[in-house]
Amino acid sequence: MTEALLDLEGVERRRGDGFRLVIDRFRLAPGGRVAIVGPSGSGKSTFLDLIAMTLRPDSAERMTICPGDAAEAVDVARLWREKRRSQVRDIRARHFGYVLQTGGLAPFLSLRENAMLSRRLLGRDDPGPVPELFRRLGIENLGRRKPRRVSIGERQRAAVIRALAHEPAIVLADEPTASLDQTNALDVMTLLTRTVGSQGAALILVTHDRALAEGFGLPLAECRHDPATRTSTIGFES
Repeated sequence: MTEALLDLEGVERRRGDGFRLVIDRFRLAPGGRVAIVGPSGSGKSTFLDLIAMTLRPDSAERMTICPGDAAEAVDVARLWREKRRSQVRDIRARHFGYVLQTGGLAPFLSLRENAMLSRRLLGRDDPGPVPELFRRLGIENLGRRKPRRVSIGERQRAAVIRALAHEPAIVLADEPTASLDQTNALDVMTLLTRTVGSQGAALILVTHDRALAEGFGLPLAECRHDPATRTSTIGFES
């Protein structure tokens, strides 16, 4: 059986207001893809923060990551328990790329400088795939411009490039088309799924647009919320 890229079981996160998110079982194969769907407030973004290792779980029976360059799976749950935060940060920087709803680009940097950030944080000064990504996403002539001088759709394309610039194992996209009109949403989703696939990365997409995710052939994982217990649960295996 192929080692899972991500393997989570019995992972839980609680909030002070009584809300609880439980990941019963989540297993993602290398290069796998999934869309996380569910009503507003059901914990989709909390789930993504746990996956991204920006949020510490309150408890975790199993939480491992096994990127392609690893000899064996890394026990992330143990790193959290032992408060080895620097190692968690290193895993996050090396193996995850992010596409946020509004792009999340630094306004004082050019699109190219934004794209290079993730590489430079890892000590890589060479451009790697960045020039080819700009060409492939159709904004090769906009690299010197600041985010405010390009359209929303172009900013999201630049955000996709930044997420992929350091060739991560996993790309996380949190409502990447929510601020776009239908035409731009389709364009960005097409470029996102195609480019992630060409790099062999896995994709975890959070979206309110179930039809859009299904239209791109993404398997769905439902974040189910029980108002009576204020508990949301999610599970998925690929």
